[in-house]
Amino acid sequence: MTEMTVTKTTCARLPTPEGEFTLCVYANDRDNKEHLALVMGDVASQENVLVRMHSECFTGDVLGSLRCDCGEQLHRALRIIACEGCGVLLYLRQEGRGIGLSDKLRAYNLQDMGYDTVEANLMLGHQADERDYTVAALILHDLGVRSVRLLTNNPTKIESLSDLGIPVRARAPLQASVTRENAGYLQTKIERMSHLLDLQRPPDDCQA
Repeated sequence: MTEMTVTKTTCARLPTPEGEFTLCVYANDRDNKEHLALVMGDVASQENVLVRMHSECFTGDVLGSLRCDCGEQLHRALRIIACEGCGVLLYLRQEGRGIGLSDKLRAYNLQDMGYDTVEANLMLGHQADERDYTVAALILHDLGVRSVRLLTNNPTKIESLSDLGIPVRARAPLQASVTRENAGYLQTKIERMSHLLDLQRPPDDCQA
């Protein structure tokens, strides 16, 4: 397989309820998806930049689904970056941990039958998590980010980004609210995917 490359196609000012960002669109030569970078402040040639790698979740990010913590994590990450005054949120087009929206909904149906999120993915012929963070590393390189503090509860993201040549100097936790609908999902992430979540800790927008 040839080495992936990314190309910044355009950027624009994006005022949001969380603060004013610059939104940049990136094309790549591996898939037909446009990945996004929301940037606040001057991150070029900077160390220890606060970064969130957020995978697309239509149901959570757009529709506000309570089955996951994705939508809340998206907006909480933007607020934390705004508190810092500088940082990057990468919006990666990897719906459903990489399995796509249709199979994600099929996984939801299996979860309603009593299977957890990992079991559901495996039953559909997928891995528990099929995401690839190569495009994220390439975008950070293009932005000139030298090292990061990663907003994540997922140790796989830390390992993957480090392996791709982006030094992760620290982890900043990203807590979300625990509800009746997502409690089992979050517990599965802890027990079966080694996520560093404390379900007793209240969310904090500006802990980074």
